[in-house]
Amino acid sequence: MIMSAKLETLSQRLQEYFGDRLKSLKIALGEVTVEVAAADYLAVMTALRDEPAFGFEGLSDLCGVDYSTYGDGAWQGRRFATVIHLLSIANNWRLRVRVFAEDDEFPVVDSIVGVWKSVNWFERESFDLYGIAYIGHDDLRRILTDYGFIGHPFRKDFPISGYVEMRYDPDQGRVIYQPVTIEPRENTPRILREDTYGDAAHG
Repeated sequence: MIMSAKLETLSQRLQEYFGDRLKSLKIALGEVTVEVAAADYLAVMTALRDEPAFGFEGLSDLCGVDYSTYGDGAWQGRRFATVIHLLSIANNWRLRVRVFAEDDEFPVVDSIVGVWKSVNWFERESFDLYGIAYIGHDDLRRILTDYGFIGHPFRKDFPISGYVEMRYDPDQGRVIYQPVTIEPRENTPRILREDTYGDAAHG
């Protein structure tokens, strides 16, 4: 009951302060989630940190999301989103913020590295794996894949085998990249059971 009251208080403060800048606000699974437009994202995040009514001094996570096949392909909105988890120790509450990139072909949102420095590597990871560009980030480069990597491996349309493979070539004395030589195939597991499987009389 206490937690519910805190969530209601946070929700009310968010609605009163941001008004129409909140595209949606939901309470689910013990957490408040708000969605903001890309144009309002940086200003909203700055206010969430600076306003004592919110006091979100900590950012615990940021990740990219590809909604292209969400709900078995029934998703009708924008494809790429950034989701952020904020923590206020002073007020003892958490908040999830979601912002969609306006362009599915070239997803871009503002960087919040100037608001929370801890987001630096999270934004780089989201850029690397989903291809979401963070405008204002001063060192936006790949962090998990190789510098010569092609594509963004967490996108739903990225092939499981990738586009290129790398191997050591003893003749050239170096590592080389080449097109993938693995043929795609689908493995269907075969299940073998005895005729008496599950029969209590046969143990």
